[in-house]
Amino acid sequence: MLSSDPSAPAEAANSPLLEPELRISPALVPYPEALATMEARAAAVADGQERELIWLVEHPPLYTAGTSAKSDDLVDAGRFPVFETGRGGQFTYHGPGQRVVYPVVNLGKRGRDMRAYVCAIESWIIDTLADFGVKGERRQGRVGVWVVREDGREEKIAAIGVRVRRWVTLHGLALNVAPDLSHYGGIVPCGLPEYGVTSLAALGKTVTMQQVDEALLRHLPKFLERFTNAGPSCAADAG
Repeated sequence: MLSSDPSAPAEAANSPLLEPELRISPALVPYPEALATMEARAAAVADGQERELIWLVEHPPLYTAGTSAKSDDLVDAGRFPVFETGRGGQFTYHGPGQRVVYPVVNLGKRGRDMRAYVCAIESWIIDTLADFGVKGERRQGRVGVWVVREDGREEKIAAIGVRVRRWVTLHGLALNVAPDLSHYGGIVPCGLPEYGVTSLAALGKTVTMQQVDEALLRHLPKFLERFTNAGPSCAADAG
């Protein structure tokens, strides 16, 4: 879920905090390109040379392995490309129909609270889902956002994996809008074989990616507020 090496220089903390750049990529973005772009931007943000970035992408079908990934959880290694990442967490899937959001934000200027940051991502997803009549929930010890089906089954609709370098964030969230859920069959998602995955489409919601993006952007200011200088807590959100 979370991996960090927060050793930010003092000079970056003294520069003003500008409104983040918003970027929405219309075509599928190869994962190595996304990783290189994120890392370059994070370094520039840490050095005070660039403003923060909120980047919305889709990827071709692929699997990523976080720092806690177990080799046995890669069930079908030849199915899709597999990329090792520096983010926290285990194996997850990315592919068309899934909205991936990469916030490159400066926690060094926003309170240096990594727990509040992850909580804010969960709240952002929960608020977005609510716009479509879906109740997203947190679960203790299971990072991400979950839904409860009518028969009581809990399924994951959004994954979260974060890395913090020099107090600037990399990676982020993956929200299932209408991906091919069978693609998850090549891994044990997030190392939790007892739970399934779902999507807005699987829940009977006919929602376009543009509509999801509009909801995410509608709740973006609140997301930023939640982890900036002791914003609203997870406990307050849960209540």
